[in-house]
Amino acid sequence: MSLSLLDWRRQVAALYASVRSTPDPEHAHATWRAGRDELLATHPDSPLLAEDRADFAGLRVAAYDPALRHEVAADPDVEPHRLEVATGTDGVVVFERIAVLRLPGLGGLDVWWLGAYGGGLFVPVKDALAGRETYGGGRYLLDTVKGADLGGDVDPGTGRGTLVVDLNFAYNPSCAYDPAWACPLAPPGNTLAAPVRGGELYPLRTP
Repeated sequence: MSLSLLDWRRQVAALYASVRSTPDPEHAHATWRAGRDELLATHPDSPLLAEDRADFAGLRVAAYDPALRHEVAADPDVEPHRLEVATGTDGVVVFERIAVLRLPGLGGLDVWWLGAYGGGLFVPVKDALAGRETYGGGRYLLDTVKGADLGGDVDPGTGRGTLVVDLNFAYNPSCAYDPAWACPLAPPGNTLAAPVRGGELYPLRTP
């Protein structure tokens, strides 16, 4: 690890702060897309392989679809469940299921809490296009410990609230671009039967 990774985390956090502060979601999405492209193209901690960076012209991202944006309650009435995920750089990472998000017309997504120092929310998603138009292991929507936070309204007194779940911001994990990474992937409770043509697509280039 080096301070360059700190810089990466800061830039990602700043990018999502800009997304949350932009009233127009479509404009926020354009900002996010440009910021992601810049980071992946130029930052030393980019997951892109050297051969992919050489002629990188931007990620394949679907056009913004307002119907894929939701702000929904995080329902804490779920059976406790624990995930232990072996990763390439962080050892075994533990997640605890703390809630479920019910997306109209799509289904439910489990909300996981990272059981490490500081903690954070983690919401991956795997849709019906996985392995064909989206990454086969699923994508990430929220990963707040790394800055990927789209907002919402939480009551600190009760610990209940809503989360912004905008599938247009679904992004590929690092292992989609570099097989040296081992990433937490979407478990069954984060798998949707419906196709989601929003967010980053896969592979990097159009077949």
